[in-house]
Amino acid sequence: MSLRVAGKALAVWVGILILAVLNGILRENALTPHFGSTAGFVLSGLFLSALIVVVACLSLPWLGARRPAELIGIGLGWVALTLVFEFSFGLWQGKSWQVMLEAYTFRDGNIWPIVLIASACAPCLAARVRRVR
Repeated sequence: MSLRVAGKALAVWVGILILAVLNGILRENALTPHFGSTAGFVLSGLFLSALIVVVACLSLPWLGARRPAELIGIGLGWVALTLVFEFSFGLWQGKSWQVMLEAYTFRDGNIWPIVLIASACAPCLAARVRRVR
């Protein structure tokens, strides 16, 4: 993958990060109070996964990635950036590893691992939807 494509993929990931933060605010202020914690987490996770795929579809022409290896690299890069951000931010907040890793147990409806899978697959899904070869 070229540095240009990697830089664009990073810019798209920053946009996804902003959407993820807004999604968390929506979950805490609207979904959880109305539907409860478990349903709030599930709805929020599904909504964020869908947003990530939509962003990938909209940004794919601008990214200029066409080869499967590039698309896979972008998706895995988004997951890696997300994990680095999540754990760095959690440690900065003073959270323990045990607390941070609870998000990966599907406890109380938290489907965070599915969101990460959606992130990894989003560029390839976008290429299929847009019929990029």
